Amino acid sequence: MLLTSASSVAVGGFLSTQIAGALYDQRFDQFSAEATSELTRYKAVFRDSPATDRDTISRLVLDSVTALAGNDTDSPREAILAPISGEEIVIPTTSSQKGATARMLPQDLQAAIADGEDIYWSPIVIPVTKSGEVEAPGVAFGTRVTLPPEQTPYALYVFYDLSTMQDTLNYIQRVLAISGLILLVMIGAIAWYVTRSVVRPVSHAAAVSEKLAAGQLQERMEVSGEDEVARLGVSFNHMAGSLQDQINQLAQLSQMQQRFVSDVSHELRTPLTTVRMAAEVLHDAREDFDPINRRSAEILFDQVERFQALLADLLEISRFDAGAATLEAESVDIVQLVQHAIDGAWPLSERLGSEVSIISTEASCIVDADARRIDRILRNLIVNALEHGEGEPVDIHIACSPEAVAVAVRDHGIGMTEDQASRVFDRFWRADAARARTTGGSGLGLSIATEDARLHRAWLQAWGEPGQGSCFRLTLPRHQDIDLASSPVALPPAPISVAASAGAVGISRSAADDSRQAGADGRIQEAQEVGQRRETP
Repeated sequence: MLLTSASSVAVGGFLSTQIAGALYDQRFDQFSAEATSELTRYKAVFRDSPATDRDTISRLVLDSVTALAGNDTDSPREAILAPISGEEIVIPTTSSQKGATARMLPQDLQAAIADGEDIYWSPIVIPVTKSGEVEAPGVAFGTRVTLPPEQTPYALYVFYDLSTMQDTLNYIQRVLAISGLILLVMIGAIAWYVTRSVVRPVSHAAAVSEKLAAGQLQERMEVSGEDEVARLGVSFNHMAGSLQDQINQLAQLSQMQQRFVSDVSHELRTPLTTVRMAAEVLHDAREDFDPINRRSAEILFDQVERFQALLADLLEISRFDAGAATLEAESVDIVQLVQHAIDGAWPLSERLGSEVSIISTEASCIVDADARRIDRILRNLIVNALEHGEGEPVDIHIACSPEAVAVAVRDHGIGMTEDQASRVFDRFWRADAARARTTGGSGLGLSIATEDARLHRAWLQAWGEPGQGSCFRLTLPRHQDIDLASSPVALPPAPISVAASAGAVGISRSAADDSRQAGADGRIQEAQEVGQRRETP
């Protein structure tokens, strides 16, 4: 509509200008020829007049000025005889129209006539015409004449009233404006109709697309007619049908795969239990075997354990895929869970020579969580930190806030790139496929940890830099009705200085060794040494 309006204004302005120019040029040529002829004739009349007295000259001037006026109703013509400034006045200014004076004539025109002998012209504004028009447009022609007997110079003017022509132009402009407005309304109505005819099916298609994206695969477009929009609707419905068939096939295939994994895992449990029992018998009796058979029994026992762990992970993943995993939340102390996880990973940390330490100002952090699943997450994170820590210390940061509890496991080993950190929770994914696993994990630990965290409405995030180590942060809501907005622990945690660690609780593996040797039940006992924590790398 804006473009059409601008086009209408431009076309109307162009047509109005062209019509006005053509009409003015045509009438100006007519006026110029007529005025030139009359002025030349009366110039000769004044020059050749034998009048010698003032009365005769006055009668001659009045008759000439009256004769010069025309009564053409299209463009009336009037005449004025005025003395040239600075000359002796013989006859005062004489005009064929009452009220018309030389002051209405442009100064440039008067100066040109006073200095020259040719016929000059100029556009003027007529204050009041005979018909009563005010400020009417006009055009004036003038020349220099001489009055007898002394050949006194005067200026003789004829001017034409162009108000009728201006009225015609105004009428044409009104017609163009009304025509443009009507054309604009018609174009707007046509555009509205065409736009609705096109946009309504497109809007309907967008709504159907949103429903399809939301999972309502049975939604289709309503098709009517045989135009291009109808063809679009038919093609859209065909595409939606094809997508529905393919999605249903993929869903069925996914269900079959999940059922197959679950069934196979369950079916393998019984024979695997039997094989494990046999492997344990052989492993316990390996001292009586020759070296080759002894090594074979040890390998068999290790691989059966790995197979059993893989089978357990597959069963857990199948429960998540089937939506059968449930959360049994209760009030637990996250600090005790961390200590229990460290205790479970103690054999690996002792073998690798890595010290595991807790860095926290909290002696206890209570959270509503499933203790078994949180313990599994923590154990997995600690084992991974030990495996990839290259024998460096592993720090476990614990912090609480009124809304959340966070545990960050920080190692100083080989680290990860940003791309590896974004894929580390994928199933069976390894940063380095050629790297040998120390403990022979299944590759599903972090995937299961992610699902456990999702059940708790928690965050499980990873960070790493090559050569600087990596950090995994678990953030749990204190209660299940809380939506997490931030974590009490930064990722990665800021280094703890000696001065800042004066209020920290330091729990190392050596304290657990002492408690184990003292006959404790295997859980790491809390050892608080305010201001005496071992220096952290």
